[in-house]
Amino acid sequence: MKLAQFAKSVVHPARSATGAVLSLLAARLVGLPEVWWAPISTLVVMQSNLGPLTIAWQRWAGTALGSASGALLATCFGSGVVAYGCGVFGVGLVCAALQLGVAASRFAAIALTIVMLVAHAGQVWATAFHRFLEVSLGIAVGLVIAVLWPEPKGTDGSK
Repeated sequence: MKLAQFAKSVVHPARSATGAVLSLLAARLVGLPEVWWAPISTLVVMQSNLGPLTIAWQRWAGTALGSASGALLATCFGSGVVAYGCGVFGVGLVCAALQLGVAASRFAAIALTIVMLVAHAGQVWATAFHRFLEVSLGIAVGLVIAVLWPEPKGTDGSK
C-alpha cells in the first residue's frame, strides 16, 4: 500500500474516533445517564451510505417516535409481549403513513425496544426523554463533524 493511499484510508477511522469521543465527552459533560447512545448515534450518522443529513433526520424522528411510544405503552399497558409487539408494529405503521422511511422505522423500533424492555432505575418517561436527548446529542455531533471534516471521495467504501 502506498503512503498516499494509506494516509487517505486513515481519514475514516480518524473521523469516526474523533466524533465518537467528542459525543461521549459531551454526553458526560451534560450528565446524561446512558452516555453510550451519543457516540453510537454519532457513528450511525457519520457512517451512513444515505448521507449524514438524511440519516440524521430519520434517526432523530424515529427515536422521538419510538421513545415516546415506548413510554406511553409501558405506562398504559406494561412491558408485556403483546404491548411490545403492537408497539413495534404501530411505530412502523406511523413511519410508513408519514413517509419517514425505513431507517426511521428501524430507529423507532429500536428506541421503543430500549424504553420498554431494558430495565431502568427511574421512571419510564425519564428514560424515554434521556434516550431522546442522548441520541439527539450524538446526531448533532455527527452532523458537525460531517460538515467540518467531510469524508474524502473514495474513503467511504463506495466505488
